[in-house]
Amino acid sequence: MRLSARSDYGVRAIIDLAERIGQGPVPSEAIARRQGISDTFLDQVLTLLRRAGIVNSTRGPRGGHVLARPPERVTMRAIIEAVEGDAFLPPVPDGRGRAGAPIDGAAVAPAVRVQQEVWEEVRAAVHRILDATTVADLLARQRDLTAPARYYI
Repeated sequence: MRLSARSDYGVRAIIDLAERIGQGPVPSEAIARRQGISDTFLDQVLTLLRRAGIVNSTRGPRGGHVLARPPERVTMRAIIEAVEGDAFLPPVPDGRGRAGAPIDGAAVAPAVRVQQEVWEEVRAAVHRILDATTVADLLARQRDLTAPARYYI
């Protein structure tokens, strides 16, 4: 499983916006500069996030982007599904060299069935983790990571 640039940039852009809540609309150029993302590509990602209702956008000289919901109510899964669609995980093999077929115990060999079951468990675990991880959680982790070291004597 690989994380696409679109998903990576989507999460980074949302974290950037979450850091600036209450400061008004954030121009996409500013996000792109801080995050090291191409302006054009970021605009495409922000459009997908806006369509999903995660970001609100305003045009004009004082325009930009803001989170449409509090960081506690935006999950990583929502962000990734907004930019990738709901099939962001690889499809489950169907036993005939194709992927994506539903699990049907009567129609597949046992060796295929056990693989399908494991891949379904992987999908469920990924969904569970992404559903449980909010933008607020990511912000807290980022603050911990960037906090200056404290020494006590």
